[in-house]
Amino acid sequence: MLPPLSFLFAATLLAIIPGPGVTYVVARTAAGGSAEGIASTLGATIGGMLHVVAAALGLSVLVAQSALAFSMVKYLGAAYLVYLGIKLIVSRAAASDITTVKRAGARKALRDGIIVEALNVKTAMFFLAFIPQFVNAEQALAPQFILLGSICVLLNSTVDLIAVFGVNRIVKSGVTKAARERVLSRLSGATLMTLGVWVAAVNRER
Repeated sequence: MLPPLSFLFAATLLAIIPGPGVTYVVARTAAGGSAEGIASTLGATIGGMLHVVAAALGLSVLVAQSALAFSMVKYLGAAYLVYLGIKLIVSRAAASDITTVKRAGARKALRDGIIVEALNVKTAMFFLAFIPQFVNAEQALAPQFILLGSICVLLNSTVDLIAVFGVNRIVKSGVTKAARERVLSRLSGATLMTLGVWVAAVNRER
C-alpha cells in the first residue's frame, strides 16, 4: 500500500518546518554533543511510534462503532490544524529552553527522548488530527494509520538528525535566534492553517 502523494507532500512540508522537537534535539546536542543529539532523536522516534500505534488502535475501535464518528474525527482534525496555525501566528515567540538542558550522557538522552515524546499530549492530538485526513475508511484503518504515522515519524527524525549535525549553524546569538523563532512560528502557523483548510475541502469531495 503506497501513501498518497498529497500525504507525502504535506508530511514532508511539516517535517521541514522546525518545531519544539527539533529545538529539544538541538539543545541536547549543544549541551552534550552529537552523541546525545542522536540518542535523543532515537528516543523521540520511539516515543512517536508509541503515539502512532496507540492512536491507530483507538481510531480503529472508534470507527468500528460508527462511520459518522470517522467523519467527525476528520473535520475536527482539520479544525484543530487551523487552530494550531492561528495560535502560532498570533502568539509571541517564547524564550527557548535551550539554556536549561545540561550534558547528561547518551543513555539518559535516549531515555529522556522517549519519555518527553511519549508524554507529549500535543503529539498524540496532532497525529489524530493529521493522519485521518489521508486514510480510506473502507479499508482496515490500523495498518493505514501505522504506515502513514511511521512515515511522519521517520521524516521528523530525519530532520532532527540533520539538525544534530548542523547544530553549530542553528544555535545563534539570542537576538538572532529570537527573530528566527518569530519567523518560523508564523511560517509554521500559516502552513498548518492552509493544511487544515485544504483537508477540510478535500473531505467535502469524499
